[in-house]
Amino acid sequence: MPQDPDAVELVEGLTAKRDRLLASLTLIGGIGLALSIPFALRAGAEFFLPVTAALVIAIALVPLLEWFEGHGLPSAASAGLCVVIFLAVMTFAILSIVIPAIDWVALVPERIGKVRETLEPVLSLYQNLERFIDRTLSQLPAAGGGGPRAVRIETPNSMLGLLAQSAPHALIQLFFALLVIYFFLAGWTGMRKQTITGRSSFEGALTTARVIQQVVAATSTYIGTITLINVTLGALTALILWWLGMDSPLMWGGIVAVLNYIPYLGPIASALLLGVGGLMTFPDAWQALLPPAIFIGLHMVEANVITPLIVGKRVKINPLLILLSLSFWAWVWGTTGALLAIPLLIIIKTVFAAAGTPDIAGFLFEQGTLTHVGEEDEEKDRPAAQQAG
Repeated sequence: MPQDPDAVELVEGLTAKRDRLLASLTLIGGIGLALSIPFALRAGAEFFLPVTAALVIAIALVPLLEWFEGHGLPSAASAGLCVVIFLAVMTFAILSIVIPAIDWVALVPERIGKVRETLEPVLSLYQNLERFIDRTLSQLPAAGGGGPRAVRIETPNSMLGLLAQSAPHALIQLFFALLVIYFFLAGWTGMRKQTITGRSSFEGALTTARVIQQVVAATSTYIGTITLINVTLGALTALILWWLGMDSPLMWGGIVAVLNYIPYLGPIASALLLGVGGLMTFPDAWQALLPPAIFIGLHMVEANVITPLIVGKRVKINPLLILLSLSFWAWVWGTTGALLAIPLLIIIKTVFAAAGTPDIAGFLFEQGTLTHVGEEDEEKDRPAAQQAG
């Protein structure tokens, strides 16, 4: 029985409108969810921050876990050994930085006079400039205004008091994060196998295996190479500061190594801290500038030669994406978020590159799916398409 063309066209039109309406509602719901996630992450930082940090660290430790398992150790023992190694490295880093930093903070009141003597030429120039500005302003007609306002300055708590207040909470979060790392690593092999074999199709299992492998490889490669570069930079900085006679060179090397995980802002903070440390150590202003100047020189070589040569070939990230990720995660979780910004960006980018990137415009206005083909598939399909052409 022939169908009425007008009725078929009407049904197709209604179906298309219904699909577009559902797609629009899905898009609106997705936008609302995307806008609410940052505030949820920020409000629930006590839970999401240690979990996210633990998962990133666990992913970076997967190659070490697989190495232990490849040498015959069971998964539980391999995971425990990975956690012990990570905890030992972290404890050494914290002790080498925090304990000398407490001593430096305690010496600040005693060395303020020394810093003032070092900066005396600069302060004299500033005072002369201020007197010149005051004389100039005194010759101008005075503008109406109220009397002087009182400014209240609250004395900050001591670092020991701050550590005493925050230590229990930090230890609880650390213990929770270590548990997450251990159980993630202990169940990694079985979880990966179940995730791959649980797919209904061979293509889905292959895609899942590829995504897991690329996420682990990209994350562990980046964190491993950056850690090696940062430790080397910190060691060189500590060695040069020791040669210059600066106090606590190991602490300064540790600070440089940790802050160098934060792109752009970390090296700036390191240079400023080294400048303050130089003023508290050396009697001459020009000599006090040597520590930050030497670090800036080392960082320029590392950032423009070493890191692009080693990391750039394996992990390529748009600098704009780095800035956006850095600002976003720093706003959500502060300094710890800034440290996690690049690994999280690598994980998200790798998942989209392997599994497919969102294609919202094509889904709304064309007949297509919600995702593009992954970059790996595009590279494989391109030669075949060229041969077919």
